[in-house]
Amino acid sequence: MLDWRILRYFARLMQPAQLDLEKLSASNNGSLVTRLSGKLSLETVHNFLQTMRPEPAAHLVLDMSGLSFLDSAGVGALVTIFVHRRNSGKSFALAALTGQGAAVLQVAGLAKLLPSFPTVEAALATKTN
Repeated sequence: MLDWRILRYFARLMQPAQLDLEKLSASNNGSLVTRLSGKLSLETVHNFLQTMRPEPAAHLVLDMSGLSFLDSAGVGALVTIFVHRRNSGKSFALAALTGQGAAVLQVAGLAKLLPSFPTVEAALATKTN
């Protein structure tokens, strides 16, 4: 006999991953801050890349403070955006990484490759290519 409590538990575990992108500011100096909320993972990277690759802002700051989960597919997507923007003469920075996000970048050996700042303000103050 099935225990419905177990089924409800699995239903909660299997909720589809969601990533919300909120453009917070587009300043006159060509900078854009986009806040990520949710999971940047295998399930969400396609939409993330489709939305962020064509972004025309000269300087893109991704506010990672609302990110609840980052996996290797998400890291790959961040590297893709970084390389695409660098090759287009645009800059990119990560801001306010969570502990989990910072750990994943460290383990992947990318903590020094991707420009990362403790706050959005610090990322906006330092534009890097």
